[in-house]
Amino acid sequence: MTTEKTLKKNIKPAPAQDGRVIALENELRVLRAIHRFGWLRARDLAVVVWRRPAGPSTTAPGLQPPTPTAAELRMAQKTLARLRKKRQVLHAQAPDYSRLYALAEAGVRALRARGADATTGKDALRAFSLDHYHHRRIANEVAISALIEGYKISTERETAQGRWLGGREGIARKIPDALLRAGSAIYWVEVEYSRKNQPDYQRLLAWLTIVRRDALAPGGSTLLSAGTRWQQIIFVCTSAFQKKLTGDLLAIGWTHAHIDRLLRFSTALYRIGSVQFQR
Repeated sequence: MTTEKTLKKNIKPAPAQDGRVIALENELRVLRAIHRFGWLRARDLAVVVWRRPAGPSTTAPGLQPPTPTAAELRMAQKTLARLRKKRQVLHAQAPDYSRLYALAEAGVRALRARGADATTGKDALRAFSLDHYHHRRIANEVAISALIEGYKISTERETAQGRWLGGREGIARKIPDALLRAGSAIYWVEVEYSRKNQPDYQRLLAWLTIVRRDALAPGGSTLLSAGTRWQQIIFVCTSAFQKKLTGDLLAIGWTHAHIDRLLRFSTALYRIGSVQFQR
């Protein structure tokens, strides 16, 4: 009995993790998130870094714009303030007055010291049109929403750099705006913010027809890597684009069953034409 009391007396509680260590870990997580997405707003980082993802997803992507809690946003802002002081992030004002953060050279060095093949984001912040900004913003929001739902994701920046399952060549010579994966199921995301020119639109119709044949092939996909399959191609677009694309696909031999099986349109959850004044 005496021995048991002595043992209990000598057992000390584990020391709390040093606040400086936690702060450094948060800074690195923010830098890694920015590296994946190219640039992010504080509200995006609040969700990516401080929101605990769900388990592996078993349902279709919700496509709900992620909204941070006050506590998550406060942590993101504090961490970004430290990174700005260390000159590890750059910042710029977006066309809708949001503040965007990208990697500075010092942030790149911090990640490379830990094995990441990071590059600076200064070119991404120099100049971009309103259309380009909203296109990337929406693609990022879709990817972040899926990430916290438990999907594995490839961001628009990652796909553009060849850091995804399709590499630099893409799949049938096309690259998505985001790719979501749940087990073997592949969700390909296309953000149609601006009007497509006719050659690009015709290429889209041809690509969709190639994917339809591949997705419905009895022997399984030959375009995707082994163990994966086409689940949905998701278009975040206007109602007008949905109507035109659906009509044109039917005109070239698609059926309503093909469209229902392979395509999904999100026209209400993202108000493409609106400007959001958020930081």
